[in-house]
Amino acid sequence: MENFETIQCPFCGQSFEIAVDTSIARQRFTTDCEICCRPMEITVECEDGEISSLDVSGN
Repeated sequence: MENFETIQCPFCGQSFEIAVDTSIARQRFTTDCEICCRPMEITVECEDGEISSLDVSGN
């Protein structure tokens, strides 16, 4: 199942949505900011199809 979550870029401060596959309990991936294009690491933990924890950090 896919949920959308709004995150904030740690570099430029802009907010945008990302898709998260909540069927995976723990995941870590890198995505680029849609505004400033800098890479950020997303760490997500999901439980029962819901996002229980989401962390965004600059690389």
